[in-house]
Amino acid sequence: MQFSLQDKWVLITGASSGFGAAAAAAFGAQGAKLLLGARRVERLKQAAAAAKKSGASEVHFHSLDVANTASVKTFMAWAKQKIQKTNLHVLINNAGGAIGLDTVAEGKDADWEAMIQSNVLGLLRVTRAALPLIPRDDGASIINLGSVAGRTAYAGSSVYCAAKAGELQITKVLRHELFGAGIRVSTVDPGLAETEFALVRFKGDTKKATELYAGTNPLVAADIAEILVWVASRPPHVNIDEMVVKPVDQADAGKVFRRQ
Repeated sequence: MQFSLQDKWVLITGASSGFGAAAAAAFGAQGAKLLLGARRVERLKQAAAAAKKSGASEVHFHSLDVANTASVKTFMAWAKQKIQKTNLHVLINNAGGAIGLDTVAEGKDADWEAMIQSNVLGLLRVTRAALPLIPRDDGASIINLGSVAGRTAYAGSSVYCAAKAGELQITKVLRHELFGAGIRVSTVDPGLAETEFALVRFKGDTKKATELYAGTNPLVAADIAEILVWVASRPPHVNIDEMVVKPVDQADAGKVFRRQ
C-alpha cells in the first residue's frame, strides 16, 4: 500500500520557483501540510498561495538562505514551532543551481563559492537541522534534487558537476548513516528542464537562456514534481535510491537533439 501524504508535513527548500514551486503544488494536491523556504519571499508567497489552491491542508512559508547557517537555524526553529509535537515526513532538498559557464581557466571565485554553498553545504546544513524532526520507521523520506551533471562532465561546468556529484555522494552516505532508521533517502536527477535554471546560469541573459531550449522538447517543472510525489508515496519499505530523468530529446548532458 502506498504511503499517504494526506496531512503529512513536507518541507521544501528553494520553493519560490521551478521544481520547488511545482513540488509545493504537487504535494499540496495530495493534501499535505507544507513548510516552504526560499530567499525571494514575494515569489515564495505566490508559490504558497498556489499550493494552497491546489489542495494543501496547510501552507506556511519563511525566508531561507541555505548558504547561511544562521538562516537555516532560524528557519528550522520556525519549522519546529509550526509542526509542534508532530513529525516532518518529507524533506525535499531542492535549493541550488548553476552560475555561469566559464572554463576552469576563466572561472570566478564568487560563482564557484555560491554553487558549493547552495548545492553542497546548503544540502548538508538543512538535512542536519531537519533530522531531529524526521520520525524513524514511519515512512519518512529525504529526497535530494541532483542533476545529470553529477554523473556526466561537460565543458564550462566544472564546479556545478562537482557540486552535483557531491550531492549524489552525500545521498549515498546518508543512506549508510541512516541504515536501520527506516528513513528513505533518494536522489532525483533531472536532465534538460525548462525552468529559471538557465536564466540564473546565464546571469539574466534571456537570449542565451532561450537558446538553450531552442528546437527541443525539454522537461518542465511539473514533470519532476510529479516524480517527487511518486517517490515519497511508495510503500514505507520501498526506497527509490536514484532516478535519472531526461527528456526524450536528450541522450546525455552534452547531447541534445534540436529540431530545425
